[in-house]
Amino acid sequence: MGYEAYLTLAIVMAVLIALIVSNIATDVILMSALAALVITGVLTPLEGLAGFSNPGVMTIATLYIVAAGLKETGAIQWIAGRLLGQPNGVRQGLAKVIMPTSVMSAFMNNTAVVAMFIPSIQEWSKRVNIPASKLLIPLSYAAILGGTCTLIGTSTNLVVDGLMQSTFDYKMGMFSLTWLGLPLLLVGGTFLYFFADRLLPDRQGTIEQLGNAREYSVDVIVDENGPLVGKTIEEAGLRNLSFGYLVEIHRGSRILSAVAPDTQLQAGDELVFIGAPECARELRQIHGLNPANGDVDTLKIASHERCLVEAVIGPEFVGLEQSIKDSRFRTRFQAAILSVSRNGQRITGKIGDIRLQVGDTLLLETGQDFVGQYRSRRDFLLVSAMNDSTPPAFSKAPFALYVLLGMVLLSASGLLSILEAAFLAAGAMLVTRCISVTKARRNIDLTVITVIAASFSLGEAMTKTGMAEQIAQWLMFGGMSPWVMLAIVYVLTTLFTEVITNNAAAILMFPIAVSIAQQLGVDHMPFVIAVMFAASASFIMPLGYQTNLMVMGPGGYQTSDFLKIGIPMSIIVSVTSIVLIPFIWAF
Repeated sequence: MGYEAYLTLAIVMAVLIALIVSNIATDVILMSALAALVITGVLTPLEGLAGFSNPGVMTIATLYIVAAGLKETGAIQWIAGRLLGQPNGVRQGLAKVIMPTSVMSAFMNNTAVVAMFIPSIQEWSKRVNIPASKLLIPLSYAAILGGTCTLIGTSTNLVVDGLMQSTFDYKMGMFSLTWLGLPLLLVGGTFLYFFADRLLPDRQGTIEQLGNAREYSVDVIVDENGPLVGKTIEEAGLRNLSFGYLVEIHRGSRILSAVAPDTQLQAGDELVFIGAPECARELRQIHGLNPANGDVDTLKIASHERCLVEAVIGPEFVGLEQSIKDSRFRTRFQAAILSVSRNGQRITGKIGDIRLQVGDTLLLETGQDFVGQYRSRRDFLLVSAMNDSTPPAFSKAPFALYVLLGMVLLSASGLLSILEAAFLAAGAMLVTRCISVTKARRNIDLTVITVIAASFSLGEAMTKTGMAEQIAQWLMFGGMSPWVMLAIVYVLTTLFTEVITNNAAAILMFPIAVSIAQQLGVDHMPFVIAVMFAASASFIMPLGYQTNLMVMGPGGYQTSDFLKIGIPMSIIVSVTSIVLIPFIWAF
C-alpha cells in the first residue's frame, strides 16, 4: 500500500471521531472528507462525486416526493384510522401499531411513516387509555424492521443496492430481501408484543402539557358529507386531542356544554375547542371537519395550499382599535382570522367584533407565501408558520395509494427498475396535484442526500487504495470460518450504525465486507446482506437511527429507555440474522 491508503484511513478515522464527539453538521463533515480526498489526489473529481449520480441515491431522492404525496393527501392517516381500532389492553395496542407500521414501512420511506404516525398515535393512545410511551419506541422499531422487508423500505437498502450496481453490475429485486426481512419482523414484533409493556416506562411526552401556551378558541363545523356524521365524539377522535379540548357544541339554537364522549355528531354541528395553536393544526388533519369561520371559505386560495400562521400585531398595524370586520383584514391580507389571543388568553365573542390591539396574537389560515411576504412588514411584530398545518387533500388519497401500488407492481414484476418506477410515481404525484412542485422540492431532504452521496467517496477511496483489503486481513486473524467472519462484519456494522449514520456505516463497511469474502474465497452476497441489515438494525441509541430520535420527545423518553429495550432487541435481531443469512444466501 502507498501513502494514499494510510491517508484514507486517517481521513476515515477523523470522520468517525467528528461524527461521534463533535456538533458539526453531518453533511459538513462528509463533504469535508470528500474535498480532502479529491484535493490530496486520492480520488479524481469524477470518482469523488460519483455518489451524486448513483442510482440508489437518486432513487432515495425521488421516493421523497412519492412519500410527500402520500402525506399531503392524508393517505397514511386514512389507513391508520381504519387499522388502529379499539384495542383491549397494551398488547393489543402494540399489535395494532406494529402491523400497519411495518407493512407501510416496507413500501415507503420508514422515516416518513413514523413522522405521519406519531400525531395519530398520540391522539389514539389517549382515546384508548394507553400511554404513548408504551407505543412510540415500538413504532420506531416496527418501522425499522418493516423497512428491511423490501428494497425501497429504507434508504440503507437502496444505498447498498447502488453500491452493488456500481461494483458488480448487479441489481436486487423489490422482494429480494423479504426472505430475511420477514422473519426478522416476526421475531422482533413478537418480542415487542410480549415485552414492550414491561420494559418501557409509563411517562408523559414533552408536548402533552399545555402549560402557559397561548390559548385560542378554535371553531369547526361537521361536514354534512363527511365521515364523522353519526359518530360519537370518542369514535371521531375528538375526545382527547394533544393540544386542546372540546368545550361545547352549537347545534342549531341549542348549546351542548360538558359534552359526553358518547354524544353523536350531526351534520352542521359547530364544535368549539380551546387550546394551544397546535390544536387548530390537529383539527385540520381530521377528515370531516371544516373551519367555522365563514371568511376562510372566501379566501382565493385552494384548501391544500393553505397553512396556519401566528402573527403578532405591531404598533403600525393599519387596523388598530378597529374591529376585525371594519379593518377588512381578510381582503387586505388574504388571510382569515381563526382566533385571537391577548396576554396569553383567548378572546371570546364573535371574531368580526374583536377590536385589535398591539401585541394581540392572531391565529390565521392563509397562503403559504404569507410568512415571506409579511415577515419584514411593520404591520406585524412577528410572523411564524406552523409546521405541517396544511389540511390534507383527502379526496386524492385513494389515487396516491394507487400510484404507490403501481410503483411497487411495476418494479416487482421486472418491467421497470426501482429508479424508473419511482420516477413514474413521482411524476404521477406531481401531474395529479397530489403534491405541488414547491412542496416536492421542500420534501427532498438535501442534507440526507448530500451525506449519502459524499459517503460514497470514503468507500471508493478505501477500495481504490487497498485499505479495505488491508482491514479485511487485520480482521481475519487465526483463519476463522466464513460464518464467524460474517458475525464479525455484522457486529462491527451494528456498532458503527449506533454512533454514526446508518448509511455511512453501510458505505464504510461494504468494501471491507467484500474484501473479506474475496480473501475467504466465498460468495460476497452473504456479507453484503449482513452489512445491509446490520446498518438498518439500530435499536440501542436514539441517535443511531432517525426514527428513534423522532419518537424521543413525543414519548418523553430518556436514553436509558432505549438501552433497556434496545439491547435485547438488537441481540435477538442480530442472532436471527447471522443464523439465517447463510441459509438464504449460501457462502
